[in-house]
Parts: sequence; C-alpha cells; structure tokens
Amino acid sequence: MKSTFFYILIIVVVNFSACKPKAGKDLLVSDDFQNAIQERLVNAQDGEIIELPEGNFQLTQTLFIEGVNNVTIKGQGIDKTFLSFKNQEEGSEGFNISNVKNFSMSDFTIEDAKGDNIKIKSADGLVLKNINSRWTDGAKESNGAYGLYPVESKDVLVEDCEVSYASDAGIYVGQSVNVVVRRCYTHHNVAGIEIENCINSDVYENRTINNTGGILVFDLPDLPLSNGRNSRIFNNEIQENNHKNFAPKGNIVATVPPGTGIIVLATDSVDIFNNKIINQKSVGIAIASYQLLQKPYNDSTYGPYSSAISIRDNQISTNKLIVDMSTDLGKLLFAVYRLPMDIIYDGIADPNLLDDNGILKDGHQICIRNNGDQIKFGNLNAAKIDNLKDILKYSSTDITPFDCSFKGITGKKTPIQ
Repeated sequence: MKSTFFYILIIVVVNFSACKPKAGKDLLVSDDFQNAIQERLVNAQDGEIIELPEGNFQLTQTLFIEGVNNVTIKGQGIDKTFLSFKNQEEGSEGFNISNVKNFSMSDFTIEDAKGDNIKIKSADGLVLKNINSRWTDGAKESNGAYGLYPVESKDVLVEDCEVSYASDAGIYVGQSVNVVVRRCYTHHNVAGIEIENCINSDVYENRTINNTGGILVFDLPDLPLSNGRNSRIFNNEIQENNHKNFAPKGNIVATVPPGTGIIVLATDSVDIFNNKIINQKSVGIAIASYQLLQKPYNDSTYGPYSSAISIRDNQISTNKLIVDMSTDLGKLLFAVYRLPMDIIYDGIADPNLLDDNGILKDGHQICIRNNGDQIKFGNLNAAKIDNLKDILKYSSTDITPFDCSFKGITGKKTPIQ
C-alpha cells in the first residue's frame, strides 16, 4: 500500500495536476516533490512545456537542465508560483541551465539562491519573461551575484522581469550575441542591468531605480568573447541610483560609485538616446577606458578603450549633493569636480584611432549633443597624465570638441522583435 501511494504521488507531481497547493509562506515541499521536479527536468523531451504549480516551494538543491530543445518552464504567475532557495544545502544556483536551444522560462518568482538565482550558459534562442528574481533579506554582500544570468549565448530576450538585491548585477547578459533587455524593473542591486562583452544589444523601456549603478555596458579582458560592441541604450528610466555599493571587494562592480546612471567601459559603438537619467548623486553618464581602473590584464586580443559613442537627446539631471566618495572612482570625481556631473569622459582614447591632431577620427568620435542647455560635462583628459595626482592640471569642462553626431549603429536592429 505504501509503495502504491508513493507511486501515485510521483505521478501527480510530475504531471503537475490541476490539484495545486495554495500559496502560503509556511508551505514546505517534501524531498519527494523536489526530486520529482528534478526528474521532470532531467527527462524533459524536445518541445515539452513544464508547468510549475501554484504555491510557495522551499527547495534545498540546485535544479539542473541541459541539452534540450524547444522546452518551456512556466509558472502560474509571479504572485502565484514561488521557488525559495533560502535553505539551500546543495549547489549554489537556483536553476543551472546549459546547452539549450529555443528555451524559455516565465511566470514565477525565484528567491534567495546562494549564488545566482537563474544561470543559463550556451543557449541558442532564450526567453526569460515575467520573472521576479530577488533576495529577501535586503542588501547583503553575501547575496548571490546575479538575479538573471544568461552567458555565452545567442538570441537572448529578457523582458517584463523584476530583479532586486543582487550583489553584482540584477540582470547580467555576458559574452552573448544578439541581446534584448526590455520593460524590466531592476532595483536595490549593485548594478541594475549589465551588458558585458556582448555584440548587438538593445536595452530599452526599462526602469532602473535605486541601484548603485543603473545600466553598465562593459567590455572586460580574459573572457570567452572579447571586444563587445554595438549597444543601443534608449527610452529607459534611470532614476536615483544612489544605493550603497554592497558588492564583495575585488569585483569589478565594487568600483562603481553609488549615484551612477550609466557607465560605458572599454566598449565600441554605443548609442545612448532618449533616456531619462534623473537624480544620480555622482554621475549621469560615464565613458571610460579600462586603463582608468589601473588593473593589469594579459589578453592580447582585448581593446581597453571606448570609441564611437553617441550620447544624444537624453534628459539628464543630477542632484546637488557632494559626489559619493565610498569608492576610488568616486574619490577621483570628488577631487576634480566636487559636485555631481551629468556626463564624464576619462579622455583616454585608442592611439591607433587618432588623427595627426590627436583627435578621434570620423566614425570613432565621442559625440554628445542635445542633452539639455545646462549640461554639466567633464573631460578628465587622463591620457595626458602619468599620475592621477596630476589630473587637476588637465581636466576640462569644455564640451565643444564633442559637439558632433554620427549614425553609428542607430539603424541596427537585433533579430529579436
């Protein structure tokens, strides 16, 4: 009788019948239930839809799935299906997904994994939609690094998601080609949205509020895909990203000053337009080379400079507080400007792209236009100095050399519509 009952239980769980448990914070899921979910993922067939039932499910180990095509994991809604890893005992991620094609996840809330809530590696066609990814104990260095973490993938779409309290980036897409992040809400993360070492990315109609930094477009050395390029950042609300930086020391995002709207670091071909960048207490938009960080690297294929950057038609206003000095970059900005700046450029350009007058050649310029008549601009001119202590001698607030425009990648369209 006991074995018959257990067999019936597994059948019910694996098929996620209409008899769904009611949502409730005290509902715990048995090991049998968790094992049944994992078994369903392991045995998923191409084209299968796996429905997660309504309820608050406490899980103690990472859920894995790999090597499947056209599979969908779908909950009953972000306010109905809850997956909590608060008492995780095995693994670090909530979901660890790899080597999938045309894979999608939607309509659930995931919480408190030791590491990343959802990590996806090597996906060819990926949709993450209507997912709430969060850590429930507030801003802690011990929180997982990433809420949603697609990496080394192609044709990635992240839309209508909410992510909070990640100790690195709420939404991170890295080393990927053809990326869209849209209509998402990121708050109380170190970085709201980070596009890192990606080729062809559109980030639009998102709300990034009360993170340390709103949107980061980075290109870093020693990664599988180098020399990221072709990013469009547009129609976003980037507001009051003044949260304390709680990233673990040594992480690249630990250098981001609280009060940062957008940072472009060592990336080519970035078009930033029609954004509302309001009330950051350090800087609205920063353009920098990797050299400014003064960190060594051994990647011979890496280009550490930013070029072909267009900043146009944005609404930018910083608050009137003193620049936050809790990071080295913040201290540098304070030493030079004291008050928050709307746009900062480090002034370090690729010497191979300069003309005989030391100006970036056509098609590689930093162009800043139509961002308001009272824009507060600063050029650190750091390429002219050997020691950061001398930076006051060369810094400038003259925006005239950057009054240019070019189409750049404005007409680029990603394959995801």
